[in-house]
Amino acid sequence: MQVIDFGLSVRTTGVTGANLDSSRSHAVLQITLKLEHNNKMFSKMSFIDLAGSERGADTIEQDKKTRIDGAEINKSLLALKECIRAIDQDKKHTPFRGSKLTQVLKDSFIGNCRTVMIANVSPGLSCSEHTLNTLRYADRVKELK
Repeated sequence: MQVIDFGLSVRTTGVTGANLDSSRSHAVLQITLKLEHNNKMFSKMSFIDLAGSERGADTIEQDKKTRIDGAEINKSLLALKECIRAIDQDKKHTPFRGSKLTQVLKDSFIGNCRTVMIANVSPGLSCSEHTLNTLRYADRVKELK
């Protein structure tokens, strides 16, 4: 629990037009299980909290740092989407080098792995566009073979 508390304490958050306490970064917790007798990796679990995508309309009144953070979040989510698309279409090359996020998550998409996505959505009318985009994203991940 101390590791999680530390991670939350250093995670960047801020105010945006869409949210008063918005994640300004992704969070990744990886747990690696190794065999005791030879220190060989047995299993790896990754828990990822993706920051939400940022629309220009939600950040227009924000400072320069908030807009740059939003652009970086969108860049990494786009890179993740491109990796998902490449895997879904059985392409020979998957562009994992597109962002730090996709490099970290590479093991979660290739080889003998299982991926689960939990989408956080809101029933509120004001969040309908964000909710629909989140559900589309989750549906794309669900369809991976």
